[in-house]
Amino acid sequence: MDRFDAMRLFLRVAELGSFSAVALQAGVARSVVTRQIAALEAHLGVKLMARSTRRLALTSAGSAYLEKCRVILNLVEAAEADVAAERLTPRGNIRISLPLSFGLRRLAPLLLDFSQRHPEVSLDMDYSDRRINLIEEGIDLAIRITRRLEPGDVARKIGTGRMLVVAAPEYLARHGRPQHPAELAHHECLGYASVGSPLPWQFMVDGQLESFPVRSRINANNGDVLTEAAAQGLGITLQPDFIAAGYLDAGRVEQILADFAIPELGIYAMLPSNRHVPHRVRVLMDALAAALAAP
Repeated sequence: MDRFDAMRLFLRVAELGSFSAVALQAGVARSVVTRQIAALEAHLGVKLMARSTRRLALTSAGSAYLEKCRVILNLVEAAEADVAAERLTPRGNIRISLPLSFGLRRLAPLLLDFSQRHPEVSLDMDYSDRRINLIEEGIDLAIRITRRLEPGDVARKIGTGRMLVVAAPEYLARHGRPQHPAELAHHECLGYASVGSPLPWQFMVDGQLESFPVRSRINANNGDVLTEAAAQGLGITLQPDFIAAGYLDAGRVEQILADFAIPELGIYAMLPSNRHVPHRVRVLMDALAAALAAP
């Protein structure tokens, strides 16, 4: 087995903590992976991993070797990327994770255009709003929409999104139009929640950012569902402009509380923390950033 391939395999096993998981990703039998790691240990003359019934654990020699492997492989990838970049033609595969609603509305056309312009790049697209571990799932690039990054995130901001409060004309006729965010406590609201209860809605009031708890009878982890519920008169919802725009244009909902600014969402390109960014991924990030910045 090639020395660098052996290092890459060892690094993957250490990251996932499982021979079976690595074998499944590589599409080979578990015995192939265990045999290759055993050959690497025999070559080095030390045990790199302590096997148990539950999970693999690195030995002290394995931990030291892992850090050296990371440094060496990053240098190799950087050198290869620099050479490839000189050819100016991106090539290879990109596994990209995309948020569902924004991905289908805005990103899918951009990615198809990118594919047309870069025929030597293949794209594997996964549409999901769940937060994933990029390293464990082998993702090269994830697009996420959030106000706050988590510690350790490696990300580049490629755009922003406005938030709008909307409700159906029929709902406003029945329940009245709130004139201040504090009045939302007396209305039926439709809350976005991926886990647990929806967070309070935030508005700028007299130059200060304030949070306002809302009463939500319907919660969902998808903005299209909530905006459709609002359009059917079931309540008030706070949604990104890329979801609300079509409903506003069709007259199915109206914007309310427009005098109160709402913090923008950041659109981020998230990257794995453990590897050099390939040239093809950088080219894709640049293309998405340029397209999202266009009026």
